[in-house]
Amino acid sequence: MTVQDSLDVTRALGDFAAGLTLSDIPEDVASRAKTLILDTMGIAVRAQHEAPSTPSLIAAARALGYANGSSRVIGSRDGWTPPGAAWLNGALAHSLDFDDTHAGGSIHPSAPIVPAAFAAAEMSGCDGATVLAAIIAGYEVQIRLSLALNPIDHYNRGYHPTATCGVFGAAAAAGRCLGLSGERIAASFGIALSQSAGSLEFLAEGSWSKLFQVGWAAQSGVVAARLAAEDFKAPAHGIDGKRGFLALYAPNATPAKAAAGLGSVWETLNVAVKPYPSCRYSHAPMDAVMELRAANDIKAEEVTAIRIGLPANGMTIIGGPIEMKRKPVTVVDGQFSMPFLAAAALRLGGFGWDDYKTHLTDKTTLDLTNKVSCELDARCDAAFPVNMAGSATIETTRGSFETFVEVPKGEPDNWPSEDEHRAKFDALVDPCLAPERAAALAEAILSLDRQTAIAGVLDLSRPAPQPLRAAGEE
Repeated sequence: MTVQDSLDVTRALGDFAAGLTLSDIPEDVASRAKTLILDTMGIAVRAQHEAPSTPSLIAAARALGYANGSSRVIGSRDGWTPPGAAWLNGALAHSLDFDDTHAGGSIHPSAPIVPAAFAAAEMSGCDGATVLAAIIAGYEVQIRLSLALNPIDHYNRGYHPTATCGVFGAAAAAGRCLGLSGERIAASFGIALSQSAGSLEFLAEGSWSKLFQVGWAAQSGVVAARLAAEDFKAPAHGIDGKRGFLALYAPNATPAKAAAGLGSVWETLNVAVKPYPSCRYSHAPMDAVMELRAANDIKAEEVTAIRIGLPANGMTIIGGPIEMKRKPVTVVDGQFSMPFLAAAALRLGGFGWDDYKTHLTDKTTLDLTNKVSCELDARCDAAFPVNMAGSATIETTRGSFETFVEVPKGEPDNWPSEDEHRAKFDALVDPCLAPERAAALAEAILSLDRQTAIAGVLDLSRPAPQPLRAAGEE
């Protein structure tokens, strides 16, 4: 199926999402999407149990009446309403900042899209092949909208495109699972327009609004699709109208980019995964620091200065104000602090979720953080938006060492092996799930196109019930 570029971008994207089936999707695209879903599930399972924001989210969801439904939240034994499940799953998938990215769109595709598809699939009872096609449709819609906005312009206005564009991708995925026509999915975009929100203000204080608004995009997409399914009258040009998304959210949007190559060019193949649980702009510099550390046996105590090179967008998000970035307190602070992440990478030669617990209060790491500076690197700007490149120069008592990393680990051109993907998943779920349950969950996700319903897959993400204790047992 190929949809021609059209000035009616809203309807073109709606028709694409409504008509997409697994038979239309190349095998490498379907396979890549299943890997991305596996990555998302592992993150959400761990976040259910360890993300510092999770208790607040769960308590609020209960107080708002989202509990006692039949939909599933990843890693939870409880039942939830469909909007509640979409909201919580979206927030959990984004809670560790370990989820996938698209460099050109400067967004995280899976966190709003996968939960919306899961919630709608539980409502409709559609099979796994439909869910997989719906998720890919959601990826394509969300990513293309960010590309059409021009992510730098969108960021400069203070927007968070994962959330603002994510609600449209979520509506597309949910609408496909509900079996909506192209006209009704286009209507869901008109409804999604009223719910498209997401601010970068979380950067100022390390707040939890970042993960909240991504989950809210997932929920809003489900709500938009359900309203559209009930023939709710909505703007017909929610994306390309005079007061539509592209006109309102960036000064120089290019609407044609949103529909260009639909059905023949697959942006899903340009989605990357994260080896480290931090902002994607930090990954190439972290790779560079680790490369220099390994090649030159650099020790923290001999370092006099570390200079990190970033693209302009990276400087905005993780590079400054430098004094603030050198003093991270919360996990969110750390995830968006290039000085902290460079210092930790140098000390550890790697970085995982559990390292925040120890290094945010580690004096040696924090002292080293004060030696890190960030600067705009023209090579990084030239590589963007195809790649979020980075450079590192490490000054030591025995000399200076420098390297430039154009393609960070996890990008399609530097793609992890199957074993590396599985190692990340296992490391995330092992503290939460028994080994046999984790293995069954991974197998079910990687064979999603052969599953009869999503409910059974999601059930595997729940910890097995504790065995009943005999009377008198401790």
